[in-house]
Amino acid sequence: MRVMNRDIGVALSEAARRVGQSTSVEEMLETIVHTAQLSLPGFEHVGISTIDERGNIETRAQTGELVKQLDDLQYGLGEGPCVDTLRSAHLVEAPHIRHDQRWPRYVPAAVELGLKSQFAVQLYLDDEGTLGGLNIYSTSTEDIDDEAPVIADLFATQAALALGKVRELTNLNHALHSREVIGKAIGMVMATYKLDQDAAFAFLARVSSTSNVKVRDLAAHMIEEHEDDVRSGR
Repeated sequence: MRVMNRDIGVALSEAARRVGQSTSVEEMLETIVHTAQLSLPGFEHVGISTIDERGNIETRAQTGELVKQLDDLQYGLGEGPCVDTLRSAHLVEAPHIRHDQRWPRYVPAAVELGLKSQFAVQLYLDDEGTLGGLNIYSTSTEDIDDEAPVIADLFATQAALALGKVRELTNLNHALHSREVIGKAIGMVMATYKLDQDAAFAFLARVSSTSNVKVRDLAAHMIEEHEDDVRSGR
């Protein structure tokens, strides 16, 4: 095991400081991939992909165009180290990838793009499940340094925490917006049918159940119809 050129603790501290100053999730992820690039021995290309609740995969941060090409190749074919981490594997290593038989369609195309070795680490949180993957590529060496996966795992944890915080904030904003929309609809029902608040909510819940439409969506539709009526003078 060789000594790293840059102290891991310094790199992580610098990344954490810059992430704390970031104003968006994209900026956070860009900071993480570029700091990881400086810290991973033998690997020049780093990217972060995310997967949403519907299974849509997107490369959110990258150190260069090759990362996007290799990511898209794997997601398009449905095979490769990145795909494996999004499914179940925590860490997938592929040294000397030109000899690897696990991904028969991906490997020849990736080698043609200059890939020599690769590994991927799952981005995972206990409360959220799999959020995405940290994808690391080398076009200079076929070997994977013993320290590289350990270091990458630290950056993957940092990226998962950053994504988790953003998702938590997004969910909170959605919840607050839903509460506001439902509150407006309850007020409309109270005024229209001369009901108290509890009875108005029970009315919405009953309509939601019989129409098989979520209360939030029903409330939004009611508000939209009311606004259309106001605009048209009805």
